Amino acid sequence: MNLILLFPEDFVTDTRVRLSGRRFESIARIRGDELHVGVVNGRMGTGRSVTRSADSVEIEIVLDRDPPPPLPLTLVLALPRPKVLNRVIAAVTSMGVKRVFLINAWRVEKSYWRSPRLSDDNLRLQSIIGLEQARDTALPGIETRRLFRPFVEEELPSIAASTLAMVAHPGASVQCPRDVRQPVTLAIGPEGGFIAEEVASLEKVGFQPVVLGPRILRVESAVTAILGRLF
Repeated sequence: MNLILLFPEDFVTDTRVRLSGRRFESIARIRGDELHVGVVNGRMGTGRSVTRSADSVEIEIVLDRDPPPPLPLTLVLALPRPKVLNRVIAAVTSMGVKRVFLINAWRVEKSYWRSPRLSDDNLRLQSIIGLEQARDTALPGIETRRLFRPFVEEELPSIAASTLAMVAHPGASVQCPRDVRQPVTLAIGPEGGFIAEEVASLEKVGFQPVVLGPRILRVESAVTAILGRLF
């Protein structure tokens, strides 16, 4: 845990918080007096433990800087396998992605949509883990869309407006660009990729199919590899 993320209910005064549970246990393992802290969706700074009991700690904090800037990217991701979903959400949050759409696709198993890992509470927890890793405070917005065609045809054009719109596709002939200097909307398919009809639908609304290389990557590897290449 590289950042202690704070929430409004933690504050006992304007400059002091009381923590227990997972964060208290993490603080107990940190060497040194100074802690990195940040208020969810707010500023960051440092903290110093002032009182401690068997199951809680009070920290005096100073918030003196803004969180790192967000990555200028909207991620449109076909819903991955439940055990992969946690890793992907934590990873993209740690990389600075602030807007994610989890969508359906032909190769997405229907059972994935019934997974408890898709609950708001779990998605929030994985986002918090990503923020703690990266020393960031701004939670991403994560939305789900279970109907592919209405989302692509009716919502995606406005979402991707004024951005570089791309779909990662193993069969593409165009290489994924590097060091992009403009906002991006990136679509990534499920294991096996989007089917041809889905790629055609994305192309129709302005998405350019791009390929990362000759290897077929798992979703969690593809997401981080493409984001690292783009920015």
